[in-house]
Amino acid sequence: MTSVETRDFRSAGIGAGDFDEEFAAAILDGLSRPQKSLPSRYFYDERGSELFEDITRLPEYYPARTETAILSAHAAEMSSGVAEDCVLVEFGSGSSRKTEILLEALPRLRAYVPIDVSDSALEDASQRLKRQFPLLAVRPISGDFSRPIRMFADLAGCTMLGFFPGSTIGNLERPEAKALLEAFGADLSPEGRLIIGVDLVKDEETLLLAYNDPSGVTAAFNLNLLARINREFGEAFDLDGFRHEAIYNRGKSRIEMHLVSKRDQSVNVLGRHFQFRSGETIHTENSHKYTIPSFQELARSSGWLPREVWTDDKDLFSVHELILPGNYQSSA
Repeated sequence: MTSVETRDFRSAGIGAGDFDEEFAAAILDGLSRPQKSLPSRYFYDERGSELFEDITRLPEYYPARTETAILSAHAAEMSSGVAEDCVLVEFGSGSSRKTEILLEALPRLRAYVPIDVSDSALEDASQRLKRQFPLLAVRPISGDFSRPIRMFADLAGCTMLGFFPGSTIGNLERPEAKALLEAFGADLSPEGRLIIGVDLVKDEETLLLAYNDPSGVTAAFNLNLLARINREFGEAFDLDGFRHEAIYNRGKSRIEMHLVSKRDQSVNVLGRHFQFRSGETIHTENSHKYTIPSFQELARSSGWLPREVWTDDKDLFSVHELILPGNYQSSA
């Protein structure tokens, strides 16, 4: 954090330790750019996590139900060959609902380690899974899954199976996605495997409905990012002054989510003034769509070997099994 940013925080009347300094720095950086932006990882406070769970139950949101169906149909194949003392590590676990499918197929796991930034989601999921799987050791880690894991000492030497559902990899630009897969490789080495959900390229109408549902849940999820800033740093944004917009960027094969200013307005956040023109946007999220070959090429470039891939009968979504080179002989 720069000294300028520190002065901004103090001039806003916020003392050290009262807030998330990394989030505050990201706000100032993002709103200072020619294309204003906010990192999508900050969607997931308690309210944001609740809204995302609501999104996954929408009829228009095909990724959740399609991935769940793929996992249900192929969990036995995905769990084939997993060692009895293996540790299942889930990156960005959320409610861990999909994880239940794998856990049913892996009754002899050493432990399940969910990683998430939402303490409330971790607590709720952990308590539910302990009731459902009383013999399972549930060892949650609160934190950002994109950073190196500090694994529990008694689990550090175990074989690791990573789980990264939901096509969260699509939220990242290709260099970031490559770096994240490399980080997962380091976390799960030397003989780790990764089960990862990846959304597929498809018709524009289906995509837009999934991210711009008529009931407005995705809009509330997007606007909650501004509401979170208001809650954590003081009232800055007039939520009625912005609207949700999802567009498909065909050239980059991605859905983009934006918050669009409804009028000319000024926003004062963390001691800084930001001007918005009517129609100007804050870019809040990307959701890249892959073909199976394009994702497998990304995996190879990140040090992983694609092994299996499962899809639904409409080719809406895919689930991939990746292995590390050190696991190749035992998996051949």
